[in-house]
Amino acid sequence: MLSEKRQEDILKYVDKKKSVTVQELREVFNASESTIRRDITYLDKEGKLVKVFGGALSLDSAFSTSDIAREQREEVNREEKVRIAKIAAQLIEPGDYVFIDTGTTTGFMIDFIREKEATYITNAVYHAKRLVAKGLHVILLGGELKEETDAVVGADTVLHLQKYHFSKAFFGTNGVSLQAYFTTDDIREALIKRIAADNTVPGRRYILADHEKFGLTSSVTFTEFVGTVVLTDKQPDRSFMNKMEIRVV
Repeated sequence: MLSEKRQEDILKYVDKKKSVTVQELREVFNASESTIRRDITYLDKEGKLVKVFGGALSLDSAFSTSDIAREQREEVNREEKVRIAKIAAQLIEPGDYVFIDTGTTTGFMIDFIREKEATYITNAVYHAKRLVAKGLHVILLGGELKEETDAVVGADTVLHLQKYHFSKAFFGTNGVSLQAYFTTDDIREALIKRIAADNTVPGRRYILADHEKFGLTSSVTFTEFVGTVVLTDKQPDRSFMNKMEIRVV
């Protein structure tokens, strides 16, 4: 298929579906991942869709810079996310007071969590249900429910969260940038992440980021590099290694 025709068909498909992943487009158009990514990048530069981590959004669905739905995001770099999540879960120790952020990689952690002598606080409804099902002690923050990510956000969530201090915290991120630091696409979620990070012991604020997150910037910074440890699956460019603590798993 000629690139112009494929790009035209991709645009029609994205406009119809509103949000798509690279993997989905690969299967629909029988093209390589690199080809699909080039097409998305081109269409984004042309102002015809919005490129996001792992996929694309149609223009009419992207005004609020919404995330791709959790079920779709889980399939983006799944193997790498699971590997990161497994190592992250092993860091939890008896007596820990743990914050677990929303996100797919933090969600994968739950399969590997074994420590029952810890307390788990989260603003993710989906995470809370799965933690409780494992017989763990869970505190779900109250507030407004954001459908796309199952996140609880808002003023009530902030007030609830401010009372807690964490021995360890695990965060997802939409991007890791030398200029904007760690970013997400929703100011409400960014505020929750920032407060949780500020209320966690420095050096035990873990950012779970697969290799594709490096060099990406989303709309809102939620924390800086100082006091954080990035868990990732591949060593990024040296410029990142010199700016933050990174552990390749």
